[in-house]
Amino acid sequence: MTDAPAEELREDVSRLARAARSGDREAFRELTRMYQKKVFALGYSFLRNREDALDLVQETFLRLYQKLDSYRPEKNFEAWLLQIARNLCIDHLRRGEARLRSRTSGTSVEDMDPPDNRPVSGERLRDIRDILNRCVERLADRQRTVFTMRHFIELRNEEIAETLGITTGTVKSLHFKAVRNLRTMMRPYMGWER
Repeated sequence: MTDAPAEELREDVSRLARAARSGDREAFRELTRMYQKKVFALGYSFLRNREDALDLVQETFLRLYQKLDSYRPEKNFEAWLLQIARNLCIDHLRRGEARLRSRTSGTSVEDMDPPDNRPVSGERLRDIRDILNRCVERLADRQRTVFTMRHFIELRNEEIAETLGITTGTVKSLHFKAVRNLRTMMRPYMGWER
């Protein structure tokens, strides 16, 4: 049994890619709208800087435009596009172009206030998100990338494996370690028992 909405989306994306390859600018704009947030999230997980990630989004879609002729419709478009973005991230880091700007507001996780027991809403929810984001930044690179792709980009393990060129088992292992490490890092700030 196939997942009908997912299959329909794949067909729509394949149709848009074929149209964009034939010069349809609106189809290319639609592909950009559909995937720019995911490309940004991936870029940010690698580069850890908003401006660098925004630059990466532009570079990725420029590269996509240049490479549309090489896209094969039987391939997963999203995984193919994210592979382009990932390769650009790696090139960017190898060339040492990542800007050395502060990735947070200037407060280290260690300097944050101790946990509180306010109900989880409004300001408390923002605090929890801030703590999570800071802790995600402290993960090892591969763990951070897998966690980001799974929870922020919402890819399945198989799609992450295809994009990163690793096995599904490695994805599961890295995700497990990321979650375990995040629990450990967040415990003091959330008031969790051991």
